[in-house]
Amino acid sequence: MTGFAPIWPPTAENIQAAARALAEGRLVAFPTETVYGLGGDATNEHAVAAIFEAKGRPRFNPLIIHFADRDAARREVRFDDRAEALADVFWPGPLTLVLPRTADSRIALLASAGLDTVAVRVPRHPVAQALLTACGLPLAAPSANVSGKVSPTTAAHVAESLGGKVTAILDGGPCPIGVESTVVDLTGATARLLRPGGVTEEELAAVIGPVAPAAPILDESARRSPGMLTSHYAPDLPLRLEATAPRPGEALLAFGPNPPDGNAVATANLSPTGDLKEAAANLFAMLRALDRSGAAGIAVMPIPDRGLGRAINDRLRRAAAPRDRS
Repeated sequence: MTGFAPIWPPTAENIQAAARALAEGRLVAFPTETVYGLGGDATNEHAVAAIFEAKGRPRFNPLIIHFADRDAARREVRFDDRAEALADVFWPGPLTLVLPRTADSRIALLASAGLDTVAVRVPRHPVAQALLTACGLPLAAPSANVSGKVSPTTAAHVAESLGGKVTAILDGGPCPIGVESTVVDLTGATARLLRPGGVTEEELAAVIGPVAPAAPILDESARRSPGMLTSHYAPDLPLRLEATAPRPGEALLAFGPNPPDGNAVATANLSPTGDLKEAAANLFAMLRALDRSGAAGIAVMPIPDRGLGRAINDRLRRAAAPRDRS
């Protein structure tokens, strides 16, 4: 595929055309409430392989599978009482559950990196819902960007990163949450938080009790969820975290009122009022903007490590980690 994919408004006609493309094994980018996803038929090994190829994604990094509703997910994974309780509260929405694969699951093994578990969610975005209903397929849909780079929160971001590698991009406007889904592993006796995201740890605990942190990963091939690579979500410029002020030549990713931006090459403020929801929604778009500012690096002001702030800090730590694109 060459050139740039068309950006389609999400009309009923375009939704049907996108659904046909997916049924034919092609890739379509679409919005969710978290970030834009690079969608492919999760039951088609060739379509799943095309997702990995388009993203340059490590094969050991599993994909999240998106469903129109819980009943569709139940065909592919086994729910326990904890999963049912969480789905009652947070589905559709920004929560991914890692659950055991059913014996007759149709999900391509490549999509789950050969593991006996599958990461599943039901997105809330109306365009994603319409597309999943129209195609009648579970869709593997990692973020629609080159692997390890900044996640896309607008259709233009997708076109910039992967425009020549998808059949079409459905434009649902800016993603309202702006950071990826929370991922919880329910395959063991202890629920584990694999990735913080749009549902906070406190919200999870209110439903199923305390959630343990992810266990240390001793084998890269055993990752059960996306977003667990040490270096991920990274702009091209280096990030300096917990900055009190920018150094000469740096851009500033600010948070809160009156940022110390006098020396900054450019400044983007995640939330002048200190609102963590606003900051999460702005995070990836502002990182992209500062990455093109001509600065030598990006200084990042401290973000409170509570609620959605934990998800923001997780993404920033991974973006600032030593770069390993393997």
